[in-house]
Amino acid sequence: MAQAKGNLVTERPIVLTGASGFIAKHIAQQLLSAGHQVRATLRSPAKADAVRAAVLPGLTADAAARLSFVTLDLMRDDGWTQALAGAGALLHTASPFPPSQPRDPQEVIRPAVDGTLRALRAARDAGVDRVVLTSSIVAITDRRDKLFDESDWLDPALPGTTPYAQSKVLAERAAWDFVAAEGQGMRLSTINPGFVLGPILDRDFGTSIGVVRRILAGRDPAMPKLGYPVVDVRDVALAHLRALQRPEAAGQRFIAANGTLWFPQMARILKAAHPDRRIPTRQAPKLLLRLLALFDPQIRMILPDIGHSVQVSNARARQVLGIDFIAPDEALRQSAAGLLARGLV
Repeated sequence: MAQAKGNLVTERPIVLTGASGFIAKHIAQQLLSAGHQVRATLRSPAKADAVRAAVLPGLTADAAARLSFVTLDLMRDDGWTQALAGAGALLHTASPFPPSQPRDPQEVIRPAVDGTLRALRAARDAGVDRVVLTSSIVAITDRRDKLFDESDWLDPALPGTTPYAQSKVLAERAAWDFVAAEGQGMRLSTINPGFVLGPILDRDFGTSIGVVRRILAGRDPAMPKLGYPVVDVRDVALAHLRALQRPEAAGQRFIAANGTLWFPQMARILKAAHPDRRIPTRQAPKLLLRLLALFDPQIRMILPDIGHSVQVSNARARQVLGIDFIAPDEALRQSAAGLLARGLV
């Protein structure tokens, strides 16, 4: 009988998909720190050395021997059976996150949905019954003025819904439907993070950190009135681990977020921390943003959310997963410090 650590079998490797992603690298680091074997999947084997260099510093000497890599593609069947063979659990983080919205929504939706189902089928066929899926709060929230929790679902047909948001809600729905109809006892949890900030481990980071980089660079003359629920990436990684470790987490969704920051507020926090930088802190008029959106696809993507702030509850993650969330302003400062230390802005 395999020994368990926090209700998670440790002798068998944990398969972590999308291992080069910002969240996934932090998950890999925490798994290795806890003594687990990690079988990390990459679309390109050329990224393996970069992932090793990002996650191994500060870990024990044996961590490198517990980290292995396999090459997989969300849109191809090749290799999935071998990747899941003998695994103890699946952490599925791989999903496309475009810097701007594509002309054809299926460019984002199809890989997200098909890739999720491909991973779940391979896990089921390999006898892996414990899965944690990285979803998003965009699969939960819309523009209603209310406090959202895990019982809420975004309607993907709602006018103005971005292809990215559609991809996240449809992929998560597909996962829950698969487990209910074909999972053969598979136990699924989903983690639904907000705007993910926090320390960067290398020069390859998420879209949310790109916003911090843009603010630090003073690229815009003013900040849009835009607010998102923020979460530190270390808490997102911890939520994935705790969801695996705690039996009561199975069958549940978990919002990972800890309060909302508006972009002008982010700019003021960063200006206070880095007064030498030319960081604009005034609020941009919506008319100006409409003009800039004609030339900047990133601004065009956020226009529908201007003036709206989403409010979410993290009570379930606190109670079931026992997470004491890092303050959002600290997560923001950590993002900036990492970017500046690496000369990325």
